[in-house]
Amino acid sequence: MLDYFRMTLEEMMKRNNNITEMKTVGSALEDLLVTAQNQDRLTVGVYESAKLMTVDPDSVVLCVLATDEEDEGDIALQIHFTLLQAFCCDNDIDILRVSGARRLAKVLREDREDSNGNEPRDLHCILVTNPPLQCSSLQDISSFCEESRYRNQWVPFLQLQDR
Repeated sequence: MLDYFRMTLEEMMKRNNNITEMKTVGSALEDLLVTAQNQDRLTVGVYESAKLMTVDPDSVVLCVLATDEEDEGDIALQIHFTLLQAFCCDNDIDILRVSGARRLAKVLREDREDSNGNEPRDLHCILVTNPPLQCSSLQDISSFCEESRYRNQWVPFLQLQDR
């Protein structure tokens, strides 16, 4: 835990800028996912994503890996994430690791069973394919990922906030 009383002004400003940047990137991600979903440019689910990336990796522009604390102990999921991250790095696909699965479900309207009684889709992995038309949010997210790589954070992390 950071102690504000012991932080320098520079450290406080940097932390506040990071929080602001995360909120901005979080909003951009939500906008991008809604736009891509409306244009049928989302692939949702770990297995579905892995299938698409083996068949057509050039169509993928962003890979979102979503976990919460309760998922940290899921070894199989962590192995899938490691393989997906390696594949994305090899194919120059931006990766963004997020927590806040409830918020993600709300954004994608996946928080309940559908009219047929089917379970909600697996939101642990979401791929955005082919740049969604008229969506500047992808550029914001790509810039965030690029800046993170510049700081040697190869898989940037983003905390989505419930609203």
